[in-house]
Amino acid sequence: MAVIKDISYLIAASLFILGMKKLSSPKTARFGNFLSMLGMLIAVVATLFDKQILDFTFIIAGLVIGTFIGTIVAKKIEMTSMPQMVALFNSFGGGASALVAFAQFMRFRQDNTAFVISTIVVSVLIGTVTFTGSVIAFARLQGIMRGAPIVFKGQKPLNFLVFAAAVVLSVLLVLGHSPLLIMLLILFLSCLFGILAVLPIGGADMPVVISLLNSFSGLAAAAAGFVLSSSMLIIAGSLVGASGIILTNIMCKAMNRPLSNVLFGAVGSDGAPAAKGEKRQVTDYAAEDAGMMLESAQSVIIVPGYGLAVAQAQHVLHELQTLLQENGSTVRFAIHPVAGRMPGHMNVLLAEANVPYDRLYEMEAINDDFRHTDAVLVVGANDVINPAARTKKESALYGMPILNVDQAKTVIIIKRSLGVGFAGEDNELFYDPKTMMVFGDAKKMLTELVGYLKKNPGV
Repeated sequence: MAVIKDISYLIAASLFILGMKKLSSPKTARFGNFLSMLGMLIAVVATLFDKQILDFTFIIAGLVIGTFIGTIVAKKIEMTSMPQMVALFNSFGGGASALVAFAQFMRFRQDNTAFVISTIVVSVLIGTVTFTGSVIAFARLQGIMRGAPIVFKGQKPLNFLVFAAAVVLSVLLVLGHSPLLIMLLILFLSCLFGILAVLPIGGADMPVVISLLNSFSGLAAAAAGFVLSSSMLIIAGSLVGASGIILTNIMCKAMNRPLSNVLFGAVGSDGAPAAKGEKRQVTDYAAEDAGMMLESAQSVIIVPGYGLAVAQAQHVLHELQTLLQENGSTVRFAIHPVAGRMPGHMNVLLAEANVPYDRLYEMEAINDDFRHTDAVLVVGANDVINPAARTKKESALYGMPILNVDQAKTVIIIKRSLGVGFAGEDNELFYDPKTMMVFGDAKKMLTELVGYLKKNPGV
């Protein structure tokens, strides 16, 4: 049986790695997901039979309930709520690892070695921080809490004291001093630290937070694998932890900000109009005006943002793309690494609307082409096209690589208002003479654009 288990684990680990490789391309991502799920199924079955469990009642009940909930969520969840769901999944992953480690601690409280206690503490610490931190991230994304950073006097010293106290208590626990009481205190402090750590992080940094917490959930699972002496759990957790850290690093580079600034910089706002912007005037164009401009453009680049997801306008945007191509225009999509509320948000959104994968371009691949583009259509994006990132040193955006939208011949921006982005910085592009501001709900405006092009086919 041990040989069968080892072979099953080897197959499962190979499927995990191959599945993650396939996730690197939109064309193979679905198959990659399938391979990873198959690997997990093999690993779970091999583990259950190896442990020679006599009563499967609770396991079967958990499978049935979990399958039911997962199916309902998968059917009902909207793309606009996908970031919240990912945050919740991170929360469940961290919480599950912490519970497993705590249960193991209680089960063998008198017999645990210093090494096992150390792995239990690591799993509990990381798992509970991930759990509460992800709950706060979910509340932010769901609108239960405001998106702007929540800061107060003495916050950083308090965070440090809570973290330091948890570490000191962890050392005492490993040394065997009052284990149960100290464990409960560690649980409380790590839960508190998870909340305090995410409160000062603004909505603009949520993609980074989500990927970091995803990494933490993997690290917690890997630590739980040491607790249970499960090589498969260690491998799976390490893969998730490593990929999450790599993605976090990529996101930070995309914003040209160190992780410390993301975690402690308190950058962000609620998206209210800037005082400066309220006193300035822009020309409000109708969808018909934008339609006339797009109709005559030979080359068009579309820049999607979170506003597209909020309006659930991805399908009508795909229809607009099709009409423009039928009209003879070359149409491409420019995707900024931190557009939306989670890594890859825009890619998934457009893939759901069946936008061809070869029409999606990463920032590095398309940025030099804006200067040769007749028209750029921006749908619900703000910070990722803000020129202040290049010139305004006092801005929170300064140094962040942006899409060179302002270099195009004409810029059409569909937006609800002149409100600032999550970084709280007014966008000078809104007031540029070559910019056409089309105010309104993205889906409504795009529908009007589609209607105009259908009535006026050809140039």
